[in-house]
Amino acid sequence: MSETPDSEVVELASRIFDLARQGDAEALAAYIDAGAPVNLTNDKGDSLVMLAAYHGHAAAVAALVDRGADPNRPNDRGQTPLAGAVLKGEDAVIRALLAAGADPEAGTPSAVDTARMFGKADLLELFGSR
Repeated sequence: MSETPDSEVVELASRIFDLARQGDAEALAAYIDAGAPVNLTNDKGDSLVMLAAYHGHAAAVAALVDRGADPNRPNDRGQTPLAGAVLKGEDAVIRALLAAGADPEAGTPSAVDTARMFGKADLLELFGSR
C-alpha cells in the first residue's frame, strides 16, 4: 500500500530543509520546538544537520544538536555531517559537531579519511586529541 504524500507536508518539509541550507537557526529551532522531527531527512537521506553543516552554518548545527539531532547520522551514501564539514573546510561547524559528540571515524569516507585526502594535518591532530 503506497500513499501519496500530502502536498502541504511535503511543502513544509521542503521549507525546513531550505532553512537548514540557509542556516536560519532561529526558524529551525522554532519548527523543531513546535514538533517537526529533529532528524528529518530528505530523499537522499540528508538530515537537517547534514544540510546545515555542509552549507557552513555552525549556529544552525548547534541549534539542531541542542534539540537532540544526531550529529553522526549518515546520509544514503554513508557520509556524515562531520565529513561534509571537513570537505567544505567549515572549521566552526567542525568544532560545533565535535562538541556535540560527532565521531571523526564514522561514515564512508569518515572525517578522518577526508582530512587525510585533503592533507588537513590540523584536523587530523584535532581528531587525534579526542
